[in-house]
Amino acid sequence: MPLVVTNNPAPATPALANPASDIRDIAPPVDIPNPWAWLWWTLVAFAVIAAAVLLWKRWQKRKESVLVTPPLPPHVRAKMKLLEALSLISQPKPFVIAVSDTARHYLEERFEFHAPERTTEEFLHELQRTDLLTSDQKESLGRFLESCDLVKFAKYEPGESELRELHASAVQLVEETEPMRAADSSENSALRTPHSALK
Repeated sequence: MPLVVTNNPAPATPALANPASDIRDIAPPVDIPNPWAWLWWTLVAFAVIAAAVLLWKRWQKRKESVLVTPPLPPHVRAKMKLLEALSLISQPKPFVIAVSDTARHYLEERFEFHAPERTTEEFLHELQRTDLLTSDQKESLGRFLESCDLVKFAKYEPGESELRELHASAVQLVEETEPMRAADSSENSALRTPHSALK
């Protein structure tokens, strides 16, 4: 049988791959985003902001409590209001209302009378049963309140000299009944009504 020679060589047997070169490193874990993570971060941010606001408010309150000045004593407030009332002296009724209300509120705060809510008769009746004022002070106060009532309710219009006398009576009442204390020259100069203004 004749030998047949072909031009196509037989396919070469592929070489076996090196099994050691085919091993790869383990891939690192893949981060899977948590859909709720933004919510937690938002809550943390709100908590930090709320804590900062609370601390700031507490600091402001502490700062304000340090800066708050103690309230003025009743006799000091009364003297200030009586000085302010002088600006109304050209209007008898508003002036007398301001002066008498100041005296009544002062007595209420100073001696715990119920002066503003009571009529003059009721107040004077209560006044007679107390020993907080001298008999001269009670008599002077009675005349003062009755004179004020004439202007407030009887439409009596006194002249400026009478109004200044009423004002002087109110100032005298406050000065005679204020608590005994060391004289404060700055307070006296600022709050005492000059005698020239009362004449």
